Amino acid sequence: MTEPLSPLPKQPNLSEDSIYRSMFGAYPDALLLVDVAGRIMLANPEAERLLGYPADELSGLMVDALVPDAIRPRHAAYRETYSHGPKARPMGSQMELVARRRDGREVMVEIALSPLQIDGEPFVVAAVRGIEAYPRVRQALQRASYSEFVAQMGRLAVDTRDPQLLLQQVPAVAADALQVDSAAVFLLDTTRLEFQVAGGVGLLASEGLGSRCPNRPDTPPGFVLAQGHAVTVADFRAEQRFVVPSDYLAHGLVSALAVPLVDRGQIIGVLTARARHGERFGADELHFLESLSNLLAASLQRSQSEEALNHAQRMESVGQLTGGIAHDFNNLLTVIQGNLQVLEDHPALTADTVAQQMVAAAARASRRGAELTGKLLAFSRRQQLSPTEVDVAELIDSLADMLRRTLDQRIRIEVAAVSRGLHCRVDAGQLESALLNIAINSRDAMPQGGTLSFSCATCAALPADVAAELGDRAQGQAFIEIAIADTGQGMTDSVRDRVFEPFFTTKELGRGTGLGLSTVYGFVKQSKGAVRLTTALGAGTQVTLYLPWQHGPVEVDRLLAANSAEELPSGLEAMLVEDDEDVRAVVRQFLLSLGCRVTEFGAAEAALACLEGGTRCELLLTDIALGAGMPGTELARQVRTRWPGIAVLLMSGYSAEMLQAPEDGPTAWELLRKPYERADLARAIARALKARPQNIAPR
Repeated sequence: MTEPLSPLPKQPNLSEDSIYRSMFGAYPDALLLVDVAGRIMLANPEAERLLGYPADELSGLMVDALVPDAIRPRHAAYRETYSHGPKARPMGSQMELVARRRDGREVMVEIALSPLQIDGEPFVVAAVRGIEAYPRVRQALQRASYSEFVAQMGRLAVDTRDPQLLLQQVPAVAADALQVDSAAVFLLDTTRLEFQVAGGVGLLASEGLGSRCPNRPDTPPGFVLAQGHAVTVADFRAEQRFVVPSDYLAHGLVSALAVPLVDRGQIIGVLTARARHGERFGADELHFLESLSNLLAASLQRSQSEEALNHAQRMESVGQLTGGIAHDFNNLLTVIQGNLQVLEDHPALTADTVAQQMVAAAARASRRGAELTGKLLAFSRRQQLSPTEVDVAELIDSLADMLRRTLDQRIRIEVAAVSRGLHCRVDAGQLESALLNIAINSRDAMPQGGTLSFSCATCAALPADVAAELGDRAQGQAFIEIAIADTGQGMTDSVRDRVFEPFFTTKELGRGTGLGLSTVYGFVKQSKGAVRLTTALGAGTQVTLYLPWQHGPVEVDRLLAANSAEELPSGLEAMLVEDDEDVRAVVRQFLLSLGCRVTEFGAAEAALACLEGGTRCELLLTDIALGAGMPGTELARQVRTRWPGIAVLLMSGYSAEMLQAPEDGPTAWELLRKPYERADLARAIARALKARPQNIAPR
């Protein structure tokens, strides 16, 4: 049996016109019906959305209004050509099509054209699709946008030398590019114990510029530093890895992305972006923020390097200035001191008490002037070391006593385990300065007080790293170890690794030059020793100097220092070479009073010619700097080579030329520094005579 057929469903009563209008309105692409004159006759809702026009404004608008100004003439010519031979054109047949929205913003689009006839009149249906809606295209456009922002910051970084401007611009660019509510730069301070807000936009009440937060793993920036890499927060409300500040949640912040600022392998800060909506940060955003952070870190490092270079140049300028003026200044002091000594011994003033007091006061002032010159040269690191026999225990006792009177009373000074009778041959002033530099650093590391202790002992065995650093110098040589320890804040590994670098400092601007410990290192190395630093954050610091041990006291220097004028040979034939006439007159008077017979010259060439002519000479006393002619060092070299029996004594006003004089070997000479007194000259002559070969007669 055949089953009865089911009745057909009732068909809607649709007219052709209503069907077309419904399809036109529901089409997912923007549709524009344009007449031959280029006027829009009809637009669907998607066209209104894509192009940003209200429903009643597109109809009647000329299609040229949707074309950017730059390409409008070309578009008009194309439309004119198309009207003479209209044909269907699918999407994708042209590249880089751009539409202009009502608000002026330009959007990339694809356009399909379909000509049609309505009641015998020509029209064109344009289907417009915004390609920014394509996921891959949108991603590519976003990446291009990020790249443009990075390029913008790169241009700014090249053009500006002001790090503060970059610290403000980088978070502003990050917030603008990522379309987030807040961005900030946190920089570690010099102690690496706190972060400081160095720049930002949309900052919270607790994050004003200059405000600080602890560098702890339970703080947002401290957590990034502890991790050592970028950190993404999906939802602050569910965050358990660190403590979320209450104002983050109060201001509706939901998600965040933070990346470390890295300078030469060391994290120096954090750049973070925060948003009020979740799932905002992906791989592209991470790459963009890392690019900004690298750019900022490089710019900050360049700024610091330029500042260090400028500082080094300033220091070099000071060094050149002091080295240049010291010779002339000390020549003046030599004249002043010498004439004051002559006046002091003058018979007319011997019984005049007032005159003697005036001469003594002037002599004291001239000595202070000489000390000032020495300090200037030490500051510029142009002072040559003068090794002498130093009792280390006595020096430490004296320094500790001074520190007890001058340092913060909350700092306890201890001298522990100091072995007596230990001597080393170093520059006593430079050793004391080195220990003082270390003590001052220790004081700064103990702002709330603590203990600073000194110890000194023979070194039973050098630490492996010190022995490796000394190399052959450690073979067969005993060392004294001088240790200075504090109970201060200690250092991180990264600070410890750089602590002896010139210009590196963890102190605030204006409180340190970064030269203290580098000077200590240079002095110890020049003294054929080594320096070692052990520290731990929160556990204090110990600096240990290893200096060659001088076994037993050296009596030679004391005997020579005790030499008086009467011990000099009577009638000693001395040749004096000094280009400054006033200085020459003072030294001649000193030599005559010491019983010498003096031949004097203002230039090395004349003195050399005199010797070649057969003039008898037992002692050559010459200044190092002799104007534009032959320097005193060259004269001394020729005299020592050709007439080795002549004793050589050099004089110097701490000039730069002094640094070129040989320090060791067979061509070393006695050096007398200006200004000096008659007794100093006598002792220097005695040493020079003792140092010459004894089996060779003088010329």
